[in-house]
Amino acid sequence: MKGRMVISLMLALALVLGGMLLGTDGLEAAAKQTLTAKRVKKAPSGLDDSVWQKAKAVQVPFEGKEKFEGKKASVTTKAVYTNDGIYFLFKWDDPTLSVTKGAWKNDGQKWTHIKSNEDRISLLFEINRINNFATKGCTVVCHVPKGAPNAKDGKFGTSSAAEKGDLWHWKAARSDPAGVADDTWVTVISEKKGGRKGDAGSGGDKKNITADKSKPMYMLAPGKKLGKNGILLAADAVEITDYSVFKPGDVLTYRMPKNAQGSRGDIKAVSRHADGGWTVMLHRKLDTGNDDDVAFNPRKKYSFAMALFDNSGDEDSYDSEILTLQFKK
Repeated sequence: MKGRMVISLMLALALVLGGMLLGTDGLEAAAKQTLTAKRVKKAPSGLDDSVWQKAKAVQVPFEGKEKFEGKKASVTTKAVYTNDGIYFLFKWDDPTLSVTKGAWKNDGQKWTHIKSNEDRISLLFEINRINNFATKGCTVVCHVPKGAPNAKDGKFGTSSAAEKGDLWHWKAARSDPAGVADDTWVTVISEKKGGRKGDAGSGGDKKNITADKSKPMYMLAPGKKLGKNGILLAADAVEITDYSVFKPGDVLTYRMPKNAQGSRGDIKAVSRHADGGWTVMLHRKLDTGNDDDVAFNPRKKYSFAMALFDNSGDEDSYDSEILTLQFKK
C-alpha cells in the first residue's frame, strides 16, 4: 500500500515539475485527454503572442512505432479560436534540426543524395465517421497489418469510401518554408493506391532532378534568396545550364516546396527551432467551405489524433492516443 502511494506521489510530482519546466499553464496529462480551444477576441500574431497564455496546455504523450518502437515522446499542445479561425500551438523536444530531405551534394565528380529526412507533425480529424477511430485513433488508418493486400503500395487510408478524414501535415522541409502545412484528406485504400489525397488546388513539393535522375535540374534564380533554413522554393528556381559553377561540397534542395493554392493551402504555419526543440503554430478557418476539410462548429466536439516524425518518413513515427477537441467561450 505504501509503495503504491509513493509511486503515485512521484508521478504527480513529475507532472507538476514537467509543467513548470515547460512554462505551461494548467498542464494536463491523462490517458484520455481533451484539448480545449479557448475563445479569444484577437487571433495570435505569432508563437510568442500573450493570447496563448489564455489557453490551457495539454501534454500529449506519444508512443514510438516501427523503428521508434519502445520509445516515447510528448508534445505540449494549446488551441484558441476566434469568430472564424482556429489556432493550434505545439511544442516538443527535438535537439536536431532535420530539414534536408534527401538534398543533393556535389563531391566534385558527381551528385549524390544526402541520407537525411525531415521533422514533421500531423493531425487527423474525422470529416465523415471513420470506424473505430474514436477509440483506436490513427492505428485504424496508418500502420496497415502485414499481409494486407494494400500494405506494399499504401499504408494510409480508410476501409470504406463512406469514411473520410482531414489530414494536416506540417513538414519542416517540404511545406514549412512555404508557410503552410500540407492540407490533404484520407479516403478508402484501393488495391493499387494508398488512401491519402491532396486537397483541391495545388501545393506539395517539386522534385529537383534531371530526367536521368543523376543530378539536380534546378538552382536558385538570379536575384532570389533561399527560403527558410536554406531551402530552395520551387517558385525561386531556375534550370541549371552550367554545372561547372558548383564546387565540391555544394548542396542543393531536392524536394522544393511549392506555393499552395486553393484548398491545399488552407492551413498556414509559423515555426521556430530553438533551445533544443520545435515550436509550431498551425491555423485555418473554422469552416473553409471545402468538402475535403473538416468544418469546425464550436458547439460540437471532435475526435483527432496526432503523429510526430523525427528525421523520419513513412510509418516511422510517434503516435498519440485519440484526443477530443472541444470549444469553450
